[in-house]
Amino acid sequence: MTLEEILIHKPAESTGQALEDVLQSAKDNQTLTVGVYESAKVMNGDPDSVSFCVLATDEEFECDIALQIHFTLIQSFCFDNDISIVRVSDTQRLAEIVGDKAEQLEDAHCVLITNPSEGSWDEPALEKLHVFCEERRRQNDWLPEVSLPGGGR
Repeated sequence: MTLEEILIHKPAESTGQALEDVLQSAKDNQTLTVGVYESAKVMNGDPDSVSFCVLATDEEFECDIALQIHFTLIQSFCFDNDISIVRVSDTQRLAEIVGDKAEQLEDAHCVLITNPSEGSWDEPALEKLHVFCEERRRQNDWLPEVSLPGGGR
């Protein structure tokens, strides 16, 4: 691996780790909403409570027109409400991170991180993700892809 490749991949790896850390922290603090429908309810009811959005799809769902329409609407909502948003291409890995071992998560295509009911997030990894998204938007990458560590991709 060349120095350039290392410099290019290093930020992506640390961004993926930051995303995993934030998702785990949100899960522990019960500020995680999983599922397209559940996320839409939260966004419609209290958009100011949403801090971050993750959309996930993989090859199996790339041709799912209904899911793509939902994604387009969610993306538009996030852009209109200044909510940072990323996508991941490993739905199974995302489900492993946000799911409970006891339950099977079938709809981990959309995950929201909401603000705690009291106060705000004091999570350095979340701030890193917001900065990452802001930098990518400056480069006209409005829906950056993040690779989660430990995934098959």
